[in-house]
Amino acid sequence: MSQPNNPISARKATVARDTLETQIVVSLNLDGTGEAVFDTGIPFLEHMLDQIARHGLIDLDIKAKGDLHIDDHHTVEDLGITMGQAFTKAVGDKKGIRRYGHAYVPLDEALSRVVLDLSGRPGLEFNVPFTRSAVGGFDVDLFHEFFQGFINHANVTLHVDCLRGENSHHQVETVFKAFGRALRMALELDPRMAGVMPSTKGSL
Repeated sequence: MSQPNNPISARKATVARDTLETQIVVSLNLDGTGEAVFDTGIPFLEHMLDQIARHGLIDLDIKAKGDLHIDDHHTVEDLGITMGQAFTKAVGDKKGIRRYGHAYVPLDEALSRVVLDLSGRPGLEFNVPFTRSAVGGFDVDLFHEFFQGFINHANVTLHVDCLRGENSHHQVETVFKAFGRALRMALELDPRMAGVMPSTKGSL
């Protein structure tokens, strides 16, 4: 007797994006163990991407070459775009998933909340009052560009709020940890929704 198809087994994707400014390849497994391999030339960004992998239990393999001699902007934004494209490809038709995810994550004095909906509609509310403009030479304003690129191509509604914090590193890290955990929740298969589209519209 044939076994029923397991939707988890197909939730992997690889996407390459090649422009005059950047060359990026993202491979991901939405049902991984949190393994991560990065080669982007931006160490602090890689530290944050690792939070998505570990807390989301998403395997990530990301290679990026960009015009870092100008600044990090193009690489960070295009990496968000490429991750969003890979996410859309991997997530499939979304039948049986929880769809919504949320998480609160603290790190010492900092606390962030992330709420998201795999809605099929891009929307970003990003409220992070950074206490410094840079961490280790990395312009923290670029994190907005990363998430904007991601949601535009993953078609996700995303609300990010840093509720308190004095250390910018802590602020950013709580955001990325909470994002990973919220994604993990939204992507989980709900046994009571097996094979059912989590929308009254019939599609997402």
